[in-house]
Amino acid sequence: MKSYEVNFDGLVGPTHNYGGLSYGNVASQSNSQQSSNPKEAALQGLAKMKALMDMGFQQGVLAPQERPDVAALRRLGFAGSDAQVIQRAAKEAMPLLVASCSASSMWVANAATVSPSADTADGRVHFTAANLNCKYHRSIEHPTTSRVLGAMFADQQHFAHHAALPAVAQFGDEGAANHTRFCRAYGEAGVEFFVFGRSAFDSRYPSPQKYPARQTLEASRAVARLHGLSEEGVVYAQQNPAVIDQGVFHNDVIAVGNGEVLFYHEDAFLDTDRMLAELGDKIAKVGGKFQPVCVPRSAVTVDDAVRSYLFNSQLLSRADGSMLLIVPEECRGNERVWNYLQGLTGSGGVIREVKVFDLKQSMQNGGGPACLRLRVALNETELAAVNPGVIMTAPLYESLTQWVERHYRDRMTENDLADPQLLLECRSALDELTQILKLGAVYPFQIN
Repeated sequence: MKSYEVNFDGLVGPTHNYGGLSYGNVASQSNSQQSSNPKEAALQGLAKMKALMDMGFQQGVLAPQERPDVAALRRLGFAGSDAQVIQRAAKEAMPLLVASCSASSMWVANAATVSPSADTADGRVHFTAANLNCKYHRSIEHPTTSRVLGAMFADQQHFAHHAALPAVAQFGDEGAANHTRFCRAYGEAGVEFFVFGRSAFDSRYPSPQKYPARQTLEASRAVARLHGLSEEGVVYAQQNPAVIDQGVFHNDVIAVGNGEVLFYHEDAFLDTDRMLAELGDKIAKVGGKFQPVCVPRSAVTVDDAVRSYLFNSQLLSRADGSMLLIVPEECRGNERVWNYLQGLTGSGGVIREVKVFDLKQSMQNGGGPACLRLRVALNETELAAVNPGVIMTAPLYESLTQWVERHYRDRMTENDLADPQLLLECRSALDELTQILKLGAVYPFQIN
């Protein structure tokens, strides 16, 4: 039976703005308060999805959240009609309104952690929605994320869904941005690689001093237990606290893996040699041959990696066994990074080609190609059980492009978020989107 890695890309929401909400994310903070272009952002994301589909890769779509999140503002004491809630929040607590309007759900690498059926004890694909409790604007996402994933992967014979972990600091969970799976083939048993920034209960693990470590060891272990993963099929590794303090807020800003390949920066991890040895041993036991590709600091600094998002790239397996690397335009704009990539693809190694995409709208808010996609390994039977409305096709691409053109603004500033009309525009757009994607009622305004 054939198996595939399906990339489900987040569709950028209508309120895409540069609120500067993510402390520790250099791009998010440095572009705060600039004018954004939601229409361009959504079309850039759709263009990437279409391009990968045209290359022969399996591609899906994950819907955005309802924003502004009026219910979240009501929980914080703002009352009255929806319009009054928005106007009062704008007057009394603009940062809370900005947070309630964040389109950060576009980065669906943070939506959940996914374990394929070949790894799990019950032979189903398991999903655990990430609580994202390090940042308020992201912590309000997981209820809708769970409903959307449930509508996409509804067949309980093949799919199992878990609620987000307790929303406390000890179980901070950022989803697939800190999770990678290695395997010889997608349908075979693999090794799941969980990267954490700190331990909540074990003081032996050092913590960063400047920026928060968002993923805890305890959260990673809890997800592995929920998914029924075996001890032989899991490796835990700690991020280097020093690189977190340089802006590496998730592991996918400093490393990316796929198949048998780990592409990583020399300074990405603590105790790197031990971690590589454990990965190599466990991958060998499931029939694979581990291929680490280390980028030396002498060629690319951590600062280069953060500014270019070299590692927030998509590493995709091609039919001939080689790898294709999907990078943002910012990599071509960094001389050291681009020189390194030219040498990498010309060396005869496993990464043979680099393709560049313009994702400026997402990049300016701190998310590159890898942030925009949630990877789900599925066999043929499981893929057939996925809601077909969310699988990218040429007709769906045309429908979504036209939908964006109809509903999205081409300019968004902080002042625009205070316009009650924006909520009506967003709800109208999302109501139509659920029909296009055949999701049913997944948004609070559709349910309540």
